[in-house]
Order: sequence, then structure tokens, then C-alpha cells
Amino acid sequence: MTAPTLAPSAYPPGIDDLIPQARDLAAELGEIPSQNRLRKALKVGAPKARAVLAALTAPPVIEPAPEPVVDGPDAMPLPADPPVDPVPDARTTTAPPTAEVPPTVEPLAASPQLPPVADPDPAAAPAPVSAEPVPAPVPTEPVPAAVKTRRPVVWPVLILCLPAFVAIWAGWVEMGRLTGFGKVALLPGIADQVVLDTAITLPIGVETYAAYALWAWLSGRAPQQARRFAKWSAIASLAVGALGQIAYHLMAAAGWSTAPWLITAVVSCIPVAVLGMGAALAHLMHSGRS
Repeated sequence: MTAPTLAPSAYPPGIDDLIPQARDLAAELGEIPSQNRLRKALKVGAPKARAVLAALTAPPVIEPAPEPVVDGPDAMPLPADPPVDPVPDARTTTAPPTAEVPPTVEPLAASPQLPPVADPDPAAAPAPVSAEPVPAPVPTEPVPAAVKTRRPVVWPVLILCLPAFVAIWAGWVEMGRLTGFGKVALLPGIADQVVLDTAITLPIGVETYAAYALWAWLSGRAPQQARRFAKWSAIASLAVGALGQIAYHLMAAAGWSTAPWLITAVVSCIPVAVLGMGAALAHLMHSGRS
């Protein structure tokens, strides 16, 4: 088949004149021709070919149906109402199954108004948790209860100190006799029979204070200032005790019956020094605990 040949015209055809020809061409081809085919068949330019192609591909316009006229000579009859079924007799008909009525849901009681939640304190906010894995604790072997509660044994030390105490006691007593310490009546005119040998005051004063000062220094229970004083006074007491033992044994080996005046002067001041150091240490320990 060939496209219809159009007669030449002095005026260019319009879009309305070209649309019927394009429809005839489409019916002849059995499909909507392309824009180039329309240009060649209708001998028009690209704009008119595009407009004709748009008119061919446009969907058809559906016109609305005319509304029926109620009054007038051209009035159309209205459709009759559908027949209404008569009301069935309740005695002869069975009642349809009643639908289950859902239970009545009571409205929820109004909940009491909660107090407003205060904004969290940023300072009290928990610290951010680190994403690094925490190493698992290393299991340790349990310590037997006997090891935990076992106290150190001190009785061997007491046995070792016993002979030293006897030697020191004897040395100081004899030193006191060489330096003028002896028997005196403590209550003359009141109880003349109460007599005391003052030579025992030297070992009791010097060695007892040295032992107590060592305890205050090394036990860790005394305040810092009392520990410092106890340290130096304990060293001084032990040094005086060692010098007293040396002096006594030298004089006893030489056969002296009395001590020189210098040794007598130093030994006579020992009770006074022990009294002062003991009172000072007690005061420092009491003031540190209060």
C-alpha cells in the first residue's frame, strides 16, 4: 500500500485539515505513523507533524451523559422504585442468629497526675563506661585460716632476755653501792622499820624506760612526734646503760670500793633524767591521741 497523495494547494493546510488525513494514513498502515512518516506523507514541517501526532495519540474525550429533564415535554420518566418485600410474620419466621455483643469496656480510671521529673544533674550523671574490655581478675590461691590468724611467737625472746636482765640488774645494783646508793628509811619517825635499798632504782629506772621507749618507737601506735622523741631517748638510755655496765665491771676488776667523783655525779643524775624523759614521752603520746 502507498500513502494517499494530496493535491497541492496554494495555502498551507491547517492542523484540523491534516488530522483526518493522518487518521486515514494510520488506518491504512494499521498503526500510528511516526513523525517522519507524517512529514513525508502530509508534506508538512516538523512542528505540524508533531502536533498531528499528538492529536492522534491523545486519549478520546468522553462527553458526560445529559441529565434527565423532570418537567417539560421532553421529560424522561424516572426509574420506578424497587419493590419492597413485605414484613415477615414473627410467629412464622425464625429469628436470625443474634450476633454476640462484645462486653462493655469500662473506661479506665484517670491515673493520678505524677509529679514532674526533674532534670538530671549533669554532675551526678554516671561516668561513661569505657568500651575497653576489663581484664578478668587473676585467681589467687586461698590462704589457710591458720596462716591468717597465727600470731608471732615471743616466748623465746623472753628466755633470751632473762639472763641479760639478771646481769644488768646486778651491775646497776653494785654500781649504786659504789656511787653512794644504799639502804635508807623511807618514813623516818613514822615507820622506822620501812627500809629500802635505793640501789635498785638504777636498773628499774634506766632499763624500764629504755624498753618502753623502744616499744613506742617501733610499734607504730604512737604519734609521729612521740615516736621521734622515743627513738632518740631510747638510744640515749641504752647508751647510758652500756656505759654504766662498762664502768662497774672495770672498777670491780680493779678492786675499787668507791667510784670516782665524775662517775658518781653522772650516776646520781640518772633518776632525774629518767623522770623527765618518761614524763615528756607520756605527754607527747597523750597530746597526739586527743
